[in-house]
Formats: sequence, C-alpha cells, structure tokens
Amino acid sequence: MPGRGRGSVRPVSLSAPSTSAWAPLRLAAFRSLWLAVLASNVGTWMQTVGAQWLLVDQPGAAALVSLVQTASMLPVLLLALPAGALADTFDRRRLLIAVQCSLAATGTLLTGLTAVDRMPPALLLTLTFAIGIGQALTLPAWQAVIPELVPRAQIVSASALGSISVNLARAVGPAVAGVLIAQAGVAAVFGLNALSFVVFAVALLRWRPEQSGGDPMPERFTAALRAGGRYVRHSPVVRRILLRVALFVVPGSALWALLPLVASHRLALGSSGYGVLLAALGLGAVAGALVLPRVRRLLSDSQLLLAAGLLFAATLLVLALVPRPLPVTVALVPAGLAWMTVLSSVNAAMQLFLPGWVRARGLSVYQMVFAGGQALGALAWGALGELTSLVTALAAAGTATAVGALTVLVWPLRDTRGVNRDPAIYWPEPHLTLTAHPRTGPVVVTVAYTVPPERQDAFVEAMRAVGRSRRRTGAIRWGLFRAGEREHGFVEIYQVPSWEEHLRQHTGRLTGADRVAEERARALVEGDVVVTHLLPADPD
Repeated sequence: MPGRGRGSVRPVSLSAPSTSAWAPLRLAAFRSLWLAVLASNVGTWMQTVGAQWLLVDQPGAAALVSLVQTASMLPVLLLALPAGALADTFDRRRLLIAVQCSLAATGTLLTGLTAVDRMPPALLLTLTFAIGIGQALTLPAWQAVIPELVPRAQIVSASALGSISVNLARAVGPAVAGVLIAQAGVAAVFGLNALSFVVFAVALLRWRPEQSGGDPMPERFTAALRAGGRYVRHSPVVRRILLRVALFVVPGSALWALLPLVASHRLALGSSGYGVLLAALGLGAVAGALVLPRVRRLLSDSQLLLAAGLLFAATLLVLALVPRPLPVTVALVPAGLAWMTVLSSVNAAMQLFLPGWVRARGLSVYQMVFAGGQALGALAWGALGELTSLVTALAAAGTATAVGALTVLVWPLRDTRGVNRDPAIYWPEPHLTLTAHPRTGPVVVTVAYTVPPERQDAFVEAMRAVGRSRRRTGAIRWGLFRAGEREHGFVEIYQVPSWEEHLRQHTGRLTGADRVAEERARALVEGDVVVTHLLPADPD
C-alpha cells in the first residue's frame, strides 16, 4: 500500500510539440517500419477501391458499396479489446508477423478467385471481413509499438506521421487502383494488397527490438481483458476522447461510404475519376499534416476540433448540393485536411495519456470506437441513401457533423498538460504473515485515516480522485466510509480480483499523476494510516 513521499510532475503538452514533425524518421527502426506501414496502407486503399468498384453496378449498389466499409471496420469493433489484450500480454513483434502472414494468404485467395471471375458479392464481403479481422489484430499492436521506437517527446510527431502515412496512402492508393482497374482489372489491385502484407512482415522480421527483462508475472488474457475495460470506464480523460471520436466519425463516415456512388452515379466518373476524388482527400490530408504544427500554436485542441468538424460538414453539403466534378474535387482537399486534423489530434492525445501497461488495450478501445463508428455509420448512411437519395443522405450527414462539432463547446477535450503519465512505484512492499498465491482472491484492502474536522470535506473530495485511481489500476469495488467507533476516523475499502492484481498496483500500474492525487489526500490526514490486507478465509 502507499507510503508518504513527494513526486515530480513533468508537463505534457499536446498543443505545443517540442520536436520537428519529421524527427522520428531519423530513427532507422521507425523509418523502415513506417515505410512498410505506408505500403500496407496503400494496399488497403487499393483493396477498398477495388472491392467497391466491383459492386457499383450490382442491384442495391448503395447498400452493397457501403457494406464494404462495414465489413472492413466491423471486426475492429468486435475484436479491438481482445486484440489490445493480446498485444499487451504477448510479444507484439511476433504477433504482428503472424497476422501479416495470415493477411497475405487471405489476400492471395481473394486475388485468385477474382482473377477467375468467382467473386460474388457475398464472398467478396466475407473475405473483406476476414482481412478486417487481421487489421483489427494489427492496429493496437502497431500503435503500442510506436513508443518503443521513438522517445516520448516525439510521440506527437510519430502520431502525425502515422496520419500522413494513412492519408498519403489515401492519395496514392486510389489513384493507382483506378489506373490498374482500368488497365488490368480488379484482381491486380487485390494482388498488390496481398504483397503489401508481405512487405510489412519482412520489415518486422528485420527489426530487432531491445530485449527487456519482460514482465516476471505476465498477465493472463482474461484478467488483462477485464483490466483494460476497467481502466477505460474509470478514466474521464479517455472517455472524453472517445466521445469526440464518435461524434465526428459516425456522421463523417458518410463521405467514405457514399463517395463511390457520388463518383459513379452523380458525377458520371469512371474508376480513374473516383481515384482522383480520393487522391484529393489524401493530398489535402498530407498538406494539412505539414501546416498543422503551426496551427496548433495558435489554437487549442478543442478549437482545432471545432474548426475541422465544421469544415468537414461543409464538404458533405457541397457533395449533396453541387453535382459537378471540379467543385467536388476542390472541396475534398480541405475535407482531407479536416479528417486528418481530428484523428491525429485525438490519437496523439490517447498515445500521450495512456500509461504503458495498458496502452494497447486503451488504443484498442479507441480503434473500436473509430472503426465501429465508421462501420455502423456507413451502414446507416447507405441504408438512408437507398431509402431516399444520395442528396438526402449526404445533407443529413453534413448537418449531423456540424452539430457534433459544435458540441465541443460543451464537451471539450480535457487538458492533460502537466499530468505525469510516467510509472511511479511508491507503495511499500506488503509484508504478510500468510503465504498468498498470486491467484488468491478476491483481496480486500482497508486503509484507516484520521482527519481533523476542519479538513474532512476537502479530504472526501480529494479521495474521489484516489478512488478513480484505485479502480483504473485494478479495484473492482471501492468506497470511503466513516468509522463509527473512532472519532474523526475514515476507512477506505477496496476489492481487487486477486493478490496478483494487487501486486501489479504496487509494481507498475500507478503513474506520477496517481501519486500526486494520493499525496493531495494524504496531506489532509493527521497521524499515520493503517493498512490491512484481507485474504479469503477459505482459499479453495
């Protein structure tokens, strides 16, 4: 249990990065993996364009084309948290290599069946779903690897480079796909996507991370899964980030879901023209990544989200109201900038705030909200377009995006500058007269305090933050009570699932911010505290 002591707070600012946007690329390991991920992202966009273009002439095209995005993103919604738990409990490099090999095999099957004209819509969506499963397993593991590749001061820059990778791929992939579809057919596009997975696997094989001692007590999968869920539920900062993602992505997904139909049915463009529209989005995002560091110095993160959301909403309304290719193409450039601004901002906020022990699980929940918002949003906007019209669906999505952006005035991103996320091991080692097996549980911890009357209101308020800390790091129940038989006495009681889970609170789950919150409460206490660990009377 905790002891006394002082901790330092190191400020963390998302809005004012202290390093160059390109600094991470000077690191050889990050550079080679970033290039491999870029190749994989290019392949993914080529795959999406190819799959959607196979369906634009099918009956019920509005729903089928939207289902491509749903099939790609739904696995992330379903598997994100288990994927994060896997990434936090197993060797991330080996996990990523195995997944890329599986994706390459699936992509090869998709290529072969398409080449021999054996790709009905149902099978196409099934194999797209299978590739989505692989991407669901890849995303949290890859994002959790980034802090192992770059110093903490460069995480914001690395996150921005991740957005550049996605959006550069969005610019290049669709354009290449459009040309290839016109010249060689959709099978060639699927083949290059399969090859991109091989490229990523080779880059991972060449990467040799520094060997650490590893966790002497690796978390069990189910326990890790529950711990990740508890952390997100009891972290107001993470919940606010997830809210901002959902309010932007759900209506914003209409653009990606319906753009193929806008290109084909509304603007009378072929596959090459559709590639140009997506390239405009990607080029806008890349250009935005270059100017974003300067803009961050002028606007807060919440102001950036508001401006970007309104800009994206305006583009959706242009798509709904203007049936001419040139204005639509021009409008898509700032839309790409807006998309990249929102997602790079919230992604970097998550990267900086999450402590290392739960980073992949926290990022997996972020990906779950992001992908789920896109999958379910695409399904809804496609159904609305089928029931009414493209114009109605796009206009409704634009209005919803604007309303969602304006909610930042009520629910802004929380300011985490000055919050110390470094691990803080400051609780003394527990000394028991009993022998406790790691899986013994549940374990109840009581902490008795004496608080003078004039400080009691402040103490109760300060303990709210302590309670959230206990829940984030392992407690399944927590409460603060008055001691009826002891004047000015308070008793904190919390329950953890096992002795192993409680030891993790002692040995790495707490951060500098947790320590500050606890010291704030302890400063109001008179005398020493008394800690008791209660183990099951019948361990069987």
